[in-house]
Amino acid sequence: MKKKILSLLLAGAMVFSTSAVTALAEEASSDSDFVIAIEGTVQSMDPQNISDTNSISATRGVYETLVTLDENQEIVGQLADSWEVSEDGLTYTFHLKEGVKFHDGTDFNSEAVLANFERVLDVANPIRSTSTYYTTDEDGNQVPRIESIDNPDDYTVVMTLVQPWGILLNRLTQMCFISPAAIEEYGNDVMYHPCGTGPFICEEGGWVEGDHVTMVRNEDYWGEKPGITSVTITEVPEAGTRTAMLQTGEADMVYPVTSDQIPAVEGIEGVTLTSGESNIMRYVTLNTNIAGLDDVNVRQALNYAIDKDAYVEVMYGGYGEAATSVVPKVIQYYESQKAYDYDQDRARTMLEEAGYGEDNPLSLTLWGDNTSQEIKAMTFIEQQLEAVGVQVEVVPMEPATVSENIYVDFEDAQVNMWYVNWSASDFSTDSSMRNLLHSSMIPPTSANAAYYDNLNFDEALDSGLAATDEEEQKEFYQTAQEIAWSDAPWLFLGTDQIVYAVTDSASGAYVTPDGTIRYQNVTVTE
Repeated sequence: MKKKILSLLLAGAMVFSTSAVTALAEEASSDSDFVIAIEGTVQSMDPQNISDTNSISATRGVYETLVTLDENQEIVGQLADSWEVSEDGLTYTFHLKEGVKFHDGTDFNSEAVLANFERVLDVANPIRSTSTYYTTDEDGNQVPRIESIDNPDDYTVVMTLVQPWGILLNRLTQMCFISPAAIEEYGNDVMYHPCGTGPFICEEGGWVEGDHVTMVRNEDYWGEKPGITSVTITEVPEAGTRTAMLQTGEADMVYPVTSDQIPAVEGIEGVTLTSGESNIMRYVTLNTNIAGLDDVNVRQALNYAIDKDAYVEVMYGGYGEAATSVVPKVIQYYESQKAYDYDQDRARTMLEEAGYGEDNPLSLTLWGDNTSQEIKAMTFIEQQLEAVGVQVEVVPMEPATVSENIYVDFEDAQVNMWYVNWSASDFSTDSSMRNLLHSSMIPPTSANAAYYDNLNFDEALDSGLAATDEEEQKEFYQTAQEIAWSDAPWLFLGTDQIVYAVTDSASGAYVTPDGTIRYQNVTVTE
């Protein structure tokens, strides 16, 4: 693992620049715009209907949660001052902060919590967050995990579960609260009219799809007000352009810094690079319902055809490592699996035994975002698979277009392979696998674009979720990893490091191991 970068972030412990001692001694500016240049796109400003990290980063300026994760990924209160959990693990009682208001001036209280959950739990109007709070019974029906939510007074919420659900608090770190008045007025179009309780306000027109999000400081914020006037998250797909923006001062922060840009960024005076471990899994979904990919031997052969170490070197300059399980090493209950070693001869033989060769090549399409980094990765995969006789057509698309084509009804699914990445923003083992591989999460419900359906895997995952004993949880989750690894519903690629750059005049900005950008407490010095 290379360690040339000036500052090292490991396992969520944040290290910030101290090189600009003189500048940091100056008085912080209260009248500044903090500009963040990102690679991808912000797909929505509805925090209850998103699944991508860029949208999470953007919405977290406007919205807040009952509980959140601190810099060490420990659960702490945000809109909840405190909470208690019953001994049987079924009842959670939350005591809310008083005096908090939404950006439209309405009160945040227990009624607001109930109104938001009413929206999320409405299966007649499913949004991305809905599936989180449901499970599947023996007949394949969706059943709720929450039995009831009550509000005995304005600042108390009592949540009763159907059965123990060990990751509830983790999941609640992703449950943002929207003004009930905004939900009532706009419905699902609330994505265009963000209204939360957070330190920044996204005014009308602040989000321009495919371009940028600009948020201004909430002068009536209940907590410590931001040290900047506004923050702009601008979409810049070209890595070299992001670096140039750092050089010219057009950007104060860039994420990600790609491996080919590291030398250039290191040479910029007044800018610090930071790197560290992540929980971002890079992989390719293999649609297990289509001819060829419905054969586990073919899927395993494709994994043997990929040189994962070369992938990490080509894509991330060695700042990362090859995948060794379905989840990254930093996730709880991770267990290393027997590697799919790079072996093109073995891959060819397995493909021939499955009926695919020179006279009958396996032909597939590979979808992915149209950023330079994603196209680079897809081209690498295309070349690796073509070396063993598999014909691959790379199809880059706008991120929103990819999403539109992935999250469709089963009969409309056209995906063969999808180059994608996933990080569990709640940092739970379950979330690292469930939305991607559980049979109940097949699109359009969630992101199981492999259409993977294995009863034994589902049972192991569900048992782990219901277990209250840590050793039992560990056993179930490790079993789930073993099953999925053997079934190979993905091309298992790797986990890269988080690498980002921030100007030395700014403090308090960082990227968490899941790739979420934190800027809420940024201060900028003159």
